[in-house]
Order: sequence, then C-alpha cells, then structure tokens
Amino acid sequence: MSRQRPQVLGPVVDDQTRCIHYRTPLDVIAIKFVCCGDFYPCHLCHGVAADHAAEQWPVGRRAERAVLCGVCGCQLRISTYLGLGSCPECAAEFNPGCKLHLELYFQI
Repeated sequence: MSRQRPQVLGPVVDDQTRCIHYRTPLDVIAIKFVCCGDFYPCHLCHGVAADHAAEQWPVGRRAERAVLCGVCGCQLRISTYLGLGSCPECAAEFNPGCKLHLELYFQI
C-alpha cells in the first residue's frame, strides 16, 4: 500500500525521519507540531528551522494524527503513540527514551 508522506522539515538525515540530533535505529518518528502543523523529527529540529516557539498538543486533542512512523508512513493518533512502543502497522520499534521528554510535545 502506497502512502502520501507529509514533508518532514529540519535537518533530516534519512528517509525514516532520523535527524542530526537523534539518529539511532529506533529514532523513526516525526511529530506534527500543533503551533504550525508541520512535521519535524524532534524539538531541536523545530527550534533550528521554525521561526516561532514550539507549543504542546493539548490533552483534549489526543485523537489528532500527529505522529508519523518514518518506516511505513503511518500517521498515528497521539493517544495511540503514547500507549505503544512500536508502530501498530509495521511493528517498527520506537525509541523508548522519547518518553522521557513527552512534555516538549504534549501537555501532560
């Protein structure tokens, strides 16, 4: 199944959304930032490339599809991403370390 992938902005280093800041085999997601609607691999990439401060997704908008699996292109709902450690479509594992800074992307 072919998917239209959204553009991922910032210093992306490969087609699975790894960036210059986070590029381990498990760093395969990009997050749509609520402030601009653009996908970035990480908060540092947003800080480098965007012309505005980052905002966090409100708790009441967890049903939004705002997390992109860089492996298969699936766009996950925030609530789904927060409850899983891997992509529900392709089983690509996500970096568990990302859970340590969820407050940078989502209101907790």
